[in-house]
Formats: sequence, C-alpha cells, structure tokens
Amino acid sequence: MKLYEQVANQVKERIDLGYYKTGDKLPSVRGLSQEHGVSISTVQEAYGLLIDDAVVEARPKSGYYVLQQQQPPELPAVSSPAPKPLVVAQWQKLQHMIGEYGRQDLVKLSLALPDMESPTLQPLTRLISQISRQETQRIFNYEFATGSVELCHQIARLAIDSGSRLNPDEIIITSGCQEALSCSLRAVTEPGDIVVVDSPSFFGSVQAIKINGVKALEIPTHPETGISLDALEMALEQWPIKACLLTPTNNNPLGYTMPDENKIRLLELLSHYDIPLIEDDIYGDLSYHLPRPRTIRSFDTEGRVMLCSSFSKTLVPGLRVGWVAPGRYYEHVKMTKYLTSLSTSTLSQPVVSEFIAQGYYEKHLRRMRKNYLRDRDTMIGLLKRYLPDGTRISYPQGGYLLWVELPGHVDTNELNTLARAQGISIAPGTLFSASGKYKNCMRICCVNSDSPEIEPAIARLGELCHELLAGSLLPE
Repeated sequence: MKLYEQVANQVKERIDLGYYKTGDKLPSVRGLSQEHGVSISTVQEAYGLLIDDAVVEARPKSGYYVLQQQQPPELPAVSSPAPKPLVVAQWQKLQHMIGEYGRQDLVKLSLALPDMESPTLQPLTRLISQISRQETQRIFNYEFATGSVELCHQIARLAIDSGSRLNPDEIIITSGCQEALSCSLRAVTEPGDIVVVDSPSFFGSVQAIKINGVKALEIPTHPETGISLDALEMALEQWPIKACLLTPTNNNPLGYTMPDENKIRLLELLSHYDIPLIEDDIYGDLSYHLPRPRTIRSFDTEGRVMLCSSFSKTLVPGLRVGWVAPGRYYEHVKMTKYLTSLSTSTLSQPVVSEFIAQGYYEKHLRRMRKNYLRDRDTMIGLLKRYLPDGTRISYPQGGYLLWVELPGHVDTNELNTLARAQGISIAPGTLFSASGKYKNCMRICCVNSDSPEIEPAIARLGELCHELLAGSLLPE
C-alpha cells in the first residue's frame, strides 16, 4: 500500500469511528503532514483520494471537510415481468421523447445526457480545431471499417481498468453504442429468435431488438444485484434463447451493478447453453469508487462476450464514437458494421484518441465521478422531499440515472403529459419494457441537480403526483 493510501485510510477510519462527523473540518495539510511525518504532497494525494471516494470535500480557501453522506432510499421492488417472449412495442412513445433533444424550453429530466459544460471538456474544442486544420485529407476520407488504429489502441489501454485484456485488433469502432448493440444483435440472431434482457431494460436495447425482428424475454431483476440467475436458468431450460443482452454495471435504468460472483455464474450458465452475451458497459467508467467494477468480458475465456461501449455518456454524445469487442463473432460484426454504415466519423475518432492519449480523459472522469455522486445524492434528497410517501428510488453506484417507483396508481405517462405542459419532461417507465409495464415508474436524469431550475421542477412533479393520487387532476 502506498504512503498516501495509508494516510487516507487512517483519516477515513477516524471518520468511520465518529471522531469527525458530517460537515466537520479535517486537519490541515500541514498539520496532517507533521502528525504522520510525511510530505505535504503525500497528504494532498491522500485528500485527493478521499475526495474521489466521496468521503471528503475541498472548500476553496477553507480546507477539507467531511462530506455529507446521503442515506440510501427504500429501493424499488424486484421486477416481475411477463414469463414469455414478447414482440417489442413502445416505439411511438419513444419518438416523443427523442423529439425533446433539441428543445430548449424543457427541464429535460427524461434524457440521459452527461454534463457537457464541464471545464474538463475544453480540450475537445481545441483538438477538434487542431485536427481539422492539420489532417484535412484524412478527415475528408473514409476511415477503415473497423475504425482508427490509434483509437483502438487507446480503448484497449482503458479496458485494462475493467479487467479486460483486449487486443486493439479485436475492437471495431461504431457510431455510438447503439450501433454496437444493433450490429452485435444482427450478428448472432435472426428474425423470430428470442433474446434475454433485464427488466426494466434500456429502451435503446429494447428497440434494437424490435428493429432486428427478434423477441424479448424479460427476466426478473433486483435493483442492487441485477437479473435473477435462477429465473434465467429456468428460462434457458424452457425457451430456445439465442442471445442475452444486459447492462450489468451501473445499469440503465435500474442502477444495479452485478456482483462479481453473479457475473461469473451468469457466464457459466451461458457457456453451458452455448449462448452469446452482449454486454453494454457504457456507464462502467462512471463508477463512483475505484477500482471500477470488472466487466463480464474480463472473466470470459471463450470469446462469447461481445463487449459494447461508447464515449457518449462519459464525454459528449455528439461525437458518436462507440465500439465493440465482439470476441468470436468478430467477422460477423465487422460485416454488419460495413453494410450498416461503412465507417465511423473520421474527425471524431482522432479527437477522442488524442483526448485519451494526452491524459484529459482520466482527468475528466475523476471530476465527473465526484460530480455525479453529488448529483445523485442531491436528486435523491429532492425526490424524498417532494414526492409522495411510499416512493422508492434506486441507489446506483455510478452514472447519473435514477429509477423511481411511485406509490398507488400514478401513471407516469399521464404525469409526463401534465409535466410537459409545464415545461418538465420525464421518461415514463413503460418505455423500458417490451410489454409496457412499469406505468407507476419513471427514469430521472440527475446531472447538475443543484442547478436553480431543478428543485422547482421536482417540487412541481411532486404536486402533480399528489394530485393524481387524489384523483383531482386528469390529463386532457
């Protein structure tokens, strides 16, 4: 253990034992340096580690303080989806939400958009300008169908943090994670096949299933540990399942992260039945605490896991840079990618590659992990304050999305209609199910929860929920 880690552990132990309480000022850098006989830079590194772990906060010109810890909320119930494969619906409702991306007159709690105003993103602008000037011929031409060699090297380097040992030659660059998921599905299924998903499930995954003409079999899912492996095993025995599509780390929308033992057992089950796994790891790098959770791909020795991700949620969505490491299905995915879009943007790829290579990506992630943890706790506090008693809220360990289960018969489709009329949008729970379940649930984005427009929006949502519960307000 490094010296600064020892100092950090001792400070945290004092906090855990109650010597320092929430809001208390901690010893100065100089004081801690003298107490432990270490350098000032060692103490600064120790405090930096505690800040990254959301134990301590730094206040400008004041010092270091114990950060207030949000008490975990009452979690949503374990889901109980339909026990049979279903043809996916909900496209019309999803179109309405997609139409909100360009609107400036809404408080868009519905959209899973990262913080795009962070100063740690400023180098992107410079790199875009620099590469546009210096590499004109390259960015005007097609890139390899499999993507930029330099970017693949950077992605392989980053993947080590998740336990995955990827060769750059194993990686295919895509236009966002959505294309990675869709190409992976097309590579291992045919129309009419059955694909296992968690429930609720990311609507992009659900709609990728729909567009590929396959059916979704939803598996009961726990808000902390993920899909029921016992239920999955029963489904594998009962149905001719051709693939499994999951977001096992910092899941969208439920927030769970599967424990390693569950990931290993899942892989063993899929190996026994010879079924590929499409692993969506798009929020994996946004885990609040380090080391970040391992991917299921990191346990795979057979090449059956198709690892998908992108930089849309960690950086900005407009770059449209995603990727897939398809394992044994590489040639199938490569052909599908070529026939779908030929290649990915030749400007975005070197921009992202240089952003990573020059160290900006890690710096940005450190800031975002801390900010999104703060945003999670701030939003949970607001939801507890304003939503009706009996509301249940997820407690993710990464990302910036919350799954909210409302009491009684509140229909979040009705709630969204009423809220949109007042300049607020949510993502109704029915979007996250093949069958349109979860009418009393919604997904909330909690990025920049301390912005001045957020609390009034949550307060108004709370008022509308109470009125719907009382039956005193009906949508037009």
